[in-house]
Amino acid sequence: MVEKLRNIFPQFFHSILNSYTQVFFSNDKVFAIILIVVSFFDLNAGISGLIAVLTSNITAYLIGFNRFNIKSGYYGFNALLVGLGLGIFYQMHIEFVLILLFASLFTLFITVMLEGVIGKYGLPYLSISFLFGIWIVTLASREYTSLTISERGIYVSNELFAVGGIFLVSIYDWFSNLNLHESIVIYFRSLGAIFFQYNLFAGIIIAIGLLIYSRIAFLLSLVGFFSAYLFYQFVGGNIYELSYSYIGFNFILTAIAIGGFFIIPSKYSFLWVILLTPLISLTITSTLAIIGLFQLSIYSLPFNIIVILFLYILKFRERSLNKPEIVVNQQFSPEKNLYSQLNIKERFINYKYIPISLPFWGEWIITQAHHGKYTHKEGWAHAWDFEIQDENGLTCKKGGKLREDYYAYDKPIICPADGWVEEILDGVADNNIGDSNLEQNWGNTIVIKHAEALYSKISHIQEDSFKVKKGDFIKKGDLLAHCGNSGRSPEPHIHFQIQETPFIGSKTLDYPIGHYILHNKNNFKLKSYSRPEKDEVISNISKNNNLYNAFHFVPGQQIKFEVDNGAHKKRTVSWEVQTDIYNNTFLFCSKTKSKAWIKNDGSIHYFTHFEGNKNSLLFYFYLGAYKVITGFYKGLKISDNYPIHMLNNKGLVFIQDFISPFYLFIKSKYELEYIKMNDQLTDSHILFNAKSSTIHANKITREINFQFEIESNRIKKFNIVDGDKTIEANEIQTTL
Repeated sequence: MVEKLRNIFPQFFHSILNSYTQVFFSNDKVFAIILIVVSFFDLNAGISGLIAVLTSNITAYLIGFNRFNIKSGYYGFNALLVGLGLGIFYQMHIEFVLILLFASLFTLFITVMLEGVIGKYGLPYLSISFLFGIWIVTLASREYTSLTISERGIYVSNELFAVGGIFLVSIYDWFSNLNLHESIVIYFRSLGAIFFQYNLFAGIIIAIGLLIYSRIAFLLSLVGFFSAYLFYQFVGGNIYELSYSYIGFNFILTAIAIGGFFIIPSKYSFLWVILLTPLISLTITSTLAIIGLFQLSIYSLPFNIIVILFLYILKFRERSLNKPEIVVNQQFSPEKNLYSQLNIKERFINYKYIPISLPFWGEWIITQAHHGKYTHKEGWAHAWDFEIQDENGLTCKKGGKLREDYYAYDKPIICPADGWVEEILDGVADNNIGDSNLEQNWGNTIVIKHAEALYSKISHIQEDSFKVKKGDFIKKGDLLAHCGNSGRSPEPHIHFQIQETPFIGSKTLDYPIGHYILHNKNNFKLKSYSRPEKDEVISNISKNNNLYNAFHFVPGQQIKFEVDNGAHKKRTVSWEVQTDIYNNTFLFCSKTKSKAWIKNDGSIHYFTHFEGNKNSLLFYFYLGAYKVITGFYKGLKISDNYPIHMLNNKGLVFIQDFISPFYLFIKSKYELEYIKMNDQLTDSHILFNAKSSTIHANKITREINFQFEIESNRIKKFNIVDGDKTIEANEIQTTL
């Protein structure tokens, strides 16, 4: 029976908790418990709110609405607010409970309707359904003689004593006797009013919960409210308009929504919070006049109007898209939204480009780059010429009198990215060495379409060597033709350029090469989305099958490790490769419920996000294998950065949170180095080391070291040294 209920109502407890925290755009469990406790400061209101949440969520499950939305609290928080509001105003009896049940159902239906109507524009429905629900019940109740207005709130001490005894009454009296400035009192009472608790104590408890949940959200609540307070002082407005039913919470909720939830926290989001303050004030005053005609409270109406209006107008921007920047991947925390976005920008800012590879195998030297000495000028400046040199810096052997003497001649030309063959020019004879065909300048050429307004062109190809034809769909790495010496080419080489139009002779486009290896005499360097320069020796990342297969995670794959943490007690850890609703791949640890999201473009494996237990083996794997290229280059070093909140000391992060929209003083760094490969022919047994560091004021405050052994297409072993802790993980099974 219990298992059947779990199948019908999965994660039901989470749906209740999140219904409370969604009021503040959160899914923090500690904050949820605090809010539930506060809601019961008025016992009837707390019971009514809980009944409303249960009714809404159970109905949503039984009807078959989206379970993720139910679990997240999207379908419960509006009903909760209706329950709290009605529970405050009316006496608790059977007739009231009946009305409350149907009011909760009505609110749920309005919520789902608004999800379809407003959601199709990519906008939130916020607490609009709460307004409809409580207004309609309030208006209808005037004809229901069985509903009686509550007299609670007159003798607050007696009511608190009934809930928490003399201890709660003493705390309430202590807070009430504090000699606080009027603005601070109104701020706390406005916070409490969000949960229909109109006392100072409730507001202080909610403020503490808000501070625990998010330092940025807490700071925004202060900025939003006190901007309003100062505005009213400046314009000579009636400050008691803020304290009338304590609807000053409209400024608080708007500040949190605009400043850090729907928009990435930044100096621009904070500026907009301040600039929107007069608009909220105007909306409060005007809607009070209209709604007051029906003897109703405006509740959160101004908050809903301003937030939805502002988010909607931002969709019409054509520039300045990050001033402010809308949240794309919502993580229900202003800090996480900010830190993840900063990390994504730092790591993947160039991933807006289609990754164009080099059109050849092996190592080639750039004999002419952008703005070349001989050609590559003006509208055709952004191009490269490639040749092959030997260890003596020569491009040919035997004196170079014949085309065949040149190392580049007849070498394969490969497709730089997936696309369609747009144009082929063939039939131009290869020149003798030193000669040039100026009439047929480009020689034999292929143009490939990769996307709209994105084409690559390769010229000076060998006559009659094409392996593809016009109209073919070709994939990255496919053989196209062979290097020749046709056109304006005194010696064999490859001319390569990116352009916006499909014609042979089109002007060039300044566009980077995706990923490649820069070869220096004694070391290698990974370059990503860069523009190679003259005399650089470069190559595509040469795939090492052992590395590639070890980090090629396939949905459904299960991986088991035997883990020894040095305590003479071994354990087995199992991971499964899964995909989310957006088809993103992640590793999942069922024991710790941890998830680590993966990307792999064939050349580079990297982790993008982690959620879960930071003491788990999966978290250490996320840190150690944060970015791994699938080619082996001895001595190659790779560096990257983690999101700030992922690894740093919680105390430092707590302090950083307050000023993070404006300044960052801590960071976390990742480094990897390829050490050795035992057998160059079979790609067997590869060793590389990695290191995670946290840095504060240019001083390393924590360091974790990793060593990975790759063998037989799998991660044979990885070791972790984290301070005094040593962990060894040996893979014992991989299945599909």
